[in-house]
Amino acid sequence: MRGLTDGRTPGEIRRTTQAASTAVAVFVALGVSLSGCGTGGTGARDEGPAHADTVGGAASPSPAPAAKSSPTPSQVPDRVDAVRLVKADPKVSPEVKRELKPCVADEYPIDVSYGKLTDGSADDVVVNVLTCGDAVGVGSYVYREEDGAYQNVFKAEEPPVYAEIDRGDLVVTKQVYDKGDPVSSPSGENVITYSWTSGRFAEEYRTHNDYSKAAGNAPTPVPEPDS
Repeated sequence: MRGLTDGRTPGEIRRTTQAASTAVAVFVALGVSLSGCGTGGTGARDEGPAHADTVGGAASPSPAPAAKSSPTPSQVPDRVDAVRLVKADPKVSPEVKRELKPCVADEYPIDVSYGKLTDGSADDVVVNVLTCGDAVGVGSYVYREEDGAYQNVFKAEEPPVYAEIDRGDLVVTKQVYDKGDPVSSPSGENVITYSWTSGRFAEEYRTHNDYSKAAGNAPTPVPEPDS
């Protein structure tokens, strides 16, 4: 029996055969696993597509992220000394200049707006002069930058008056009072819209609004006495 089996016992032959079978099975399994990785199977690629930098050797270093640019600050127009501008303006009446005085400390009753109203390269300046006590507009002006200086290109001095910039147009509101109206309760208003045409402001259209006399004037109910 030993001569037929190379001198090995049947048990030794069986153990050797099992070891060989096991090696073949491991080799086949390894080949299937590698085949699955190379043909787009559901092996190591399940977590996502392979990156190009992993092919053909060591991965190349990722480029550094681009530096974030700082946000551009919003443009703020150059401020003007509106009080000095009005006081030095020969087109402003002496009455308005007398009203232009500090109300508290160095706070002047003046509103200033900046925007595009004319075809100048710089923002135009709209100035409203008010009274200290009741903030009634006594004068409205538009200044346009020309040759490095601001020139008066519009004025309205019929109080109460107030000028504003509305989508590139100049809108002037003039409140209307009937006889006996208190300063705080005008009867209505005229709203006039101007546009810059041929080097000056021209009236485009106007509207008139009447205020209600009933709203806000309801008598206060008298409380009933306690029983």
